[in-house]
Amino acid sequence: MRSIYTSLFSLLFFTLSFQAQEITILDQVTKNPIGNVAIYNLNKSKSVLSNLKGEANISLFSIDEKLIFQHISHLEKRMLKSEIGRNYEVFLVEDENMLQEVVLSVAKFEQDKKDIPQRIVSITSEEIAFSNSQTSADLLESTGSVYVQKSQLGGGSPMIRGFSTNRLLIAVDGVRMNTAIFRSGNVQNIISIDPLAVERAEVILGPGSVVYGSDAIGGVMNFYTLKPSYSLNGGTSFNANAYTRYATANDEKTAHADFNIGLEKWAFLSSVSYSDFGNLKIGSNGPEEFLRPEYVTRINGEDRIVVNKDPKVQVPTGYDQINLLQKVAFMPNKTWDFSLGLIYSETSNYSRYDRLVQKRDGNLRYGEWYYGPQKWFSGNFSINKKGNGKVYDKLQFTAAYQNFEESRFDRKFDDETLYINTENVDAYSANLDFEKNFGDNKLFYGVEYVLDEVNSTGKTRNILTNAEGGNPSRYPDGSTWQSLAAYSSYNWKLNEDLNIQSGLRYNHIIIKADFPALVHDFPFDNANINTGALTGSAGLSWRQNGNTEWKLNFSTGFRAPNIDDIGKIFDSEPGAVVIPNPHLKPEYAYNGELGVKWKVFKIITLDLAGFYTYLDDALVRRDYDLEGTTTVEYQGEPSRVQAMQNAASAYVYGFEGGLEARLSTNLKLRSQLTITKGKEEQDDGSKAPLRHAAPIYGNTHLVWTKDKLKLDLFSEYNGRLDFDELAPSEQGKAYLYAVDNNGNPYFADWYTLNITANYRFSDHWSTTASIENITDQLYRTYSSGISSAGINFIIAVRYSL
Repeated sequence: MRSIYTSLFSLLFFTLSFQAQEITILDQVTKNPIGNVAIYNLNKSKSVLSNLKGEANISLFSIDEKLIFQHISHLEKRMLKSEIGRNYEVFLVEDENMLQEVVLSVAKFEQDKKDIPQRIVSITSEEIAFSNSQTSADLLESTGSVYVQKSQLGGGSPMIRGFSTNRLLIAVDGVRMNTAIFRSGNVQNIISIDPLAVERAEVILGPGSVVYGSDAIGGVMNFYTLKPSYSLNGGTSFNANAYTRYATANDEKTAHADFNIGLEKWAFLSSVSYSDFGNLKIGSNGPEEFLRPEYVTRINGEDRIVVNKDPKVQVPTGYDQINLLQKVAFMPNKTWDFSLGLIYSETSNYSRYDRLVQKRDGNLRYGEWYYGPQKWFSGNFSINKKGNGKVYDKLQFTAAYQNFEESRFDRKFDDETLYINTENVDAYSANLDFEKNFGDNKLFYGVEYVLDEVNSTGKTRNILTNAEGGNPSRYPDGSTWQSLAAYSSYNWKLNEDLNIQSGLRYNHIIIKADFPALVHDFPFDNANINTGALTGSAGLSWRQNGNTEWKLNFSTGFRAPNIDDIGKIFDSEPGAVVIPNPHLKPEYAYNGELGVKWKVFKIITLDLAGFYTYLDDALVRRDYDLEGTTTVEYQGEPSRVQAMQNAASAYVYGFEGGLEARLSTNLKLRSQLTITKGKEEQDDGSKAPLRHAAPIYGNTHLVWTKDKLKLDLFSEYNGRLDFDELAPSEQGKAYLYAVDNNGNPYFADWYTLNITANYRFSDHWSTTASIENITDQLYRTYSSGISSAGINFIIAVRYSL
């Protein structure tokens, strides 16, 4: 009998001992399992790795051995095996400094973020999902490092370090979105990028011309869309996501779905999103100048000014949009990887709100002013190949075709003539990029070709009779813009803590545009520009010790004139018309910046940077003398003549500061602040404030996370700009701003209080709810023609399979 009890006791002891060897490694805050955790003893003679479920068998370690738990995104943990609790769980703390280590934007190949001398803002898929952003412009704005201007609800023009529009470059899956008609005025092409189809985004703060060429003076915004995933077990895998969102401020209704089918060598991904936005309702507490007391409508075939029943509703601002994405990937072996990406985006008509509030002689100036559907198609074919190391270790070839269509419709109040301009751009590009490793050092190099073909038409239409007439096209029809370039960049890792990266690029630009005498009455009939630009960069990243990291960078950038600069004809503002100028050359930027990341205490990290950029031969719009003529008649009224000219220099400087503090295991504080100042040379040689130097802005977040719940209480805020701090061009736009006691326009400071909560009901279901602008502030972002939302309730539900 005793032998039976002894056997049972031995079996029970063995079972408990075996179970004690099986542990699960979890994140201390989210309680999610952590895979690929390395577990080893002090002399590294024994080691195991946790699986995808965070499970690991530690039976090879003795009970009194000290175990080291190490993972790339979590802090290292050391403990005796005997200290593991009865539930056999080990918790690791997330390491904020190790997250988002790998970036693609600087060299088009993966690099450690800590080795890059430039400042990069990374936006992860988790942050994208949590932000609840209506557009990609709103997504960038949520970072606190990018400022966004809006002229209408269907808009969003980013500003980075005092630069905007065609001095910033937008790239989607490595393909430049900028075309030959990107203008110096505000652009809203970024809304064509579906934030629900973006897997992650990276923003380069400062020039990126070495890799991206023209237009990357102030920064580069890279969006990486969802990628197809292969099956890991050799069979067929399937995953899907469905998402829906509603917002009260503009009656937004959004629906999204994406799914992925993965095979061993093939993968297919599809995504569709549709949004319907109504008229935007603004807040109650702010300048009365931003209210909409009246608007124009057609009644019985006549323009009538009617009283707005609710002056807080900006009429008309609503529109709708559809976004489609299809990707196919093929990986025949470990050497080759092919992918095809197709993107299509289209909006409905949407009103340019800032024009519809303008007045002349006390009355509303326009009966209609709206954009036609903004359409964007992108086809992107890429090849990735691993080399043999002789000439390259990695090769990436990308060929892309894009088509952009935009149109403008405007009609003066009580006028029968509707002016119509339609633009269509075909953009072709090819990039061949290489990476070559020399031990820890890396050489990146490549070539690029870009061709933009611009088709532009203009006409008039009588809204009563539908009779059509002639109207100058906005751009010279049939014009072309070409770019040929070669670049190289070298990453020199002197040691584990010191890295130097430098690069050079040569770009050659060819522009051809014709101005037929039968259409245009100019003293020239064409513009042929053939010019080149050389840019470079050099910087270092130094980890002084475990608490301090330094980044120093010098770089140049350039922007070649495009078709918008040399050939545009449009009314820039009431009483002014811009005409072509075929005598332009590139503008250059010279930039320096110094940054430090300092772990002040164990729980507090400061990330600070100062920058200075000088812009030479700046392309600016100024009054122009066309063979003695300074005033012409345009669309029925006298207008002073203006043109783009290399007529100025400018400089911009500023400070960027970030703070992160982990107040407890579940609570952390995060804050971002940007200060930008700039001056631009005027006709008389004096200096005036730079137009796109935004006022001081930032945000502060208090984030609490526990188990399945995440709460974010945050504030966004802007400083004030008095009348004399506004650029001269902004001082003349009183309709955009509040009015001070002297009757002058000024930019009013503002703040908002907001809260967002995310709760995961299960592995499949989650919901995100937000209350934005809780105090119902009435405000506008700088230089914007539309006011931002008042108090806004947002609810979103996601299902993942």
